[in-house]
Amino acid sequence: MQATRQRILELLRDARVLTVEELAEKLELTPVTVRHHLDILKTEGLVEVPEVRRRDAPGRPQYTFQLTSAALAFFPKNYQSFTNLMLNEISESVPPDQMERILGGVAERMAAEASIPGPEASVEDRLQAAVNYLNSRGYVAEWQHEHDGSYVLRTHNCPYHEVSRAHGELCSLDLHLVSQLLGAHPDRHERLSDGGTCCAYVIRVDTPALTPAERIPAPQ
Repeated sequence: MQATRQRILELLRDARVLTVEELAEKLELTPVTVRHHLDILKTEGLVEVPEVRRRDAPGRPQYTFQLTSAALAFFPKNYQSFTNLMLNEISESVPPDQMERILGGVAERMAAEASIPGPEASVEDRLQAAVNYLNSRGYVAEWQHEHDGSYVLRTHNCPYHEVSRAHGELCSLDLHLVSQLLGAHPDRHERLSDGGTCCAYVIRVDTPALTPAERIPAPQ
C-alpha cells in the first residue's frame, strides 16, 4: 500500500476518529491531499463514510473518519504463533485419543456452519456444497468424477499449513471435516503435508456413509 495511505490507517487505528484537518496536521500535508487519499481509502472499503462532528462554535462542519473492519487486515496478526502455543498446551495436557476427539469436535462445529444437504442428496450435490464451503475457508477445493465411477475431492491449499507442519494431527481435523461435509468416510490418497500436490479424498460406491449418530444435524 502507498506509504501515506498506510500511515493514515495507522493514525486512525490509534486515534479511532480523526478529521481531515487533524490528519493533515499529523501528516504535515495539505487538507486537499489528505482528502484525495481518504477518497481512495473509502473506495477500497477501508475508511467509513465521514460523519459530521458537532461544533461548539460557528463555522464549517467538520467531518470525522474512522476505519472499517476490513482495514484491520492491514495490521500484523499473531494467530499462527498463538495457535501453535495453544495446540502445544492441549497436546501436552491430554492423551492422543482425547486430542482426536477435540479436533473432531472442532471439525463438527466448522461443518455446522456449512449448508450441508440432507442424506437424501446426490453425491454431486454434497460434493458441490463441500467445495463451496471449503473454498469460502481458503482450501482451493474442486471435485471430479473419475472414469472408474469414483469421485475425488481435492484441496490445493491448507489454510493453516505452517501450523500443521508442527502439528500433523490437524490433518485429522480436515479428514473429519470432509467426512461431515460429504456424509461419508472417504479414503485420503494424498496429503499436502506429505509433499503431495493436494489433499485428495476419494468416494467410491462402497464408501461407508456416516451413521445417523455420526452426522451433525442438517440446517433447517
